[in-house]
Amino acid sequence: MFLPLYDRNKIAHIEFPFINYAILGFTCLIFLVQFASGEAGLFEAHIVYGMIPAVVTGAAVGPAPWLPDQATLVTYMFLHADWLHLLSNMLFLWVFGDNIEDALGHFKYLVFYIACGIIAALAHLAFNTGSYGPLVGASGAVAGVIGAYILLYPHVRVFVLSRIIIMLPLAVPAWAVLGFWIATQLFYVVIGVDDGVAWWAHIGGFVAGAALVVVMRRRGVPLFGGR
Repeated sequence: MFLPLYDRNKIAHIEFPFINYAILGFTCLIFLVQFASGEAGLFEAHIVYGMIPAVVTGAAVGPAPWLPDQATLVTYMFLHADWLHLLSNMLFLWVFGDNIEDALGHFKYLVFYIACGIIAALAHLAFNTGSYGPLVGASGAVAGVIGAYILLYPHVRVFVLSRIIIMLPLAVPAWAVLGFWIATQLFYVVIGVDDGVAWWAHIGGFVAGAALVVVMRRRGVPLFGGR
């Protein structure tokens, strides 16, 4: 297990990654509103705004007639199940998102983030078509950021808190840190772990991010840089 703390990768094309910070702030605000409404409010938000595969495919009627079922392909990514779920996603976004915004530009980064989240949800839906369980969390969109980062900056040193025997701070190349992350997702898919984690959403988001960054990055931003 590891947690990214920061990277040695300064932004070069923008003055301030305000879109990344806006996503961080908005996502945290939504969770605080959910949390303040109590357990019942949290559950209701997940049912209404979470992505329920059976509802999106039309196999079941959605709980909110005023909300188009397909809209939950976007709304789900701003909800979280608990504090740990929120903080782990936001930590990855804090460390890696600013550099992807720098590489793409502000507006394209927002489009990129939402697109990765939607594709992640569709990947989850493809393997859970009849599920009535709501998909929530920014993990799929954040996985897209990870997929982009590993293509753009594989050699950047990332400082992580790693637990092998005890918790230790380590400086590791991004390809090793993020490669281990995606390998873990693939491992759990292969062995068929059913623990409520949307592994296919993570993989779908990662692939989407890696593919989209190739065509969306600024001119002059190379692949496999960050030496």
